[in-house]
Amino acid sequence: MIDRDLARRIDRFSRRAHRFHRFAHHPLCAAYRGEVVALGRMRVCKGCLLTGMGFVAGTGAGLLAPSGSLWALMASWGVLLLLLTRGRPSKWLSRFLPAALGTFLAVRGLRSGPAGWGVALAVLAGFFAFWRHYRHRGPDRQACNACPELAGPTVCSGFRPIARREKAFRRMTGGWY
Repeated sequence: MIDRDLARRIDRFSRRAHRFHRFAHHPLCAAYRGEVVALGRMRVCKGCLLTGMGFVAGTGAGLLAPSGSLWALMASWGVLLLLLTRGRPSKWLSRFLPAALGTFLAVRGLRSGPAGWGVALAVLAGFFAFWRHYRHRGPDRQACNACPELAGPTVCSGFRPIARREKAFRRMTGGWY
């Protein structure tokens, strides 16, 4: 059993060691370059970043937009555009737009009183169901299947910086307990 203070120290050190890729959840290789955005020294998943931006934009639009049917019509067109997209849609259509429109509808529902609370609750339930499905499905590693490094004797270049940090982490903390 590890002492609680030591466990906290190890956790803090681990968070610092892996801070540069904590929010990327993609390999950091060339095949996934379009999936990861560099923000200073930190890397963030493009889809998650656009989803967060969609939540912010939808909240702002829901709070600032005047009430009326124009906004509902725009939301309907956005959902229709997303449904009619063939193939793999861009992250702007598959992440930003649903987050912005859903958050907009939820905020408008909350602002319209008890009649709109059902809409807000339905949107939030839809977000939760999608999030659960996405987490259950796991990451899309199609680019890894075609990668020449897959059968190589060393760690993939996308995971090499992570593996290097993990090795240093183990070296450093190995003598702590």
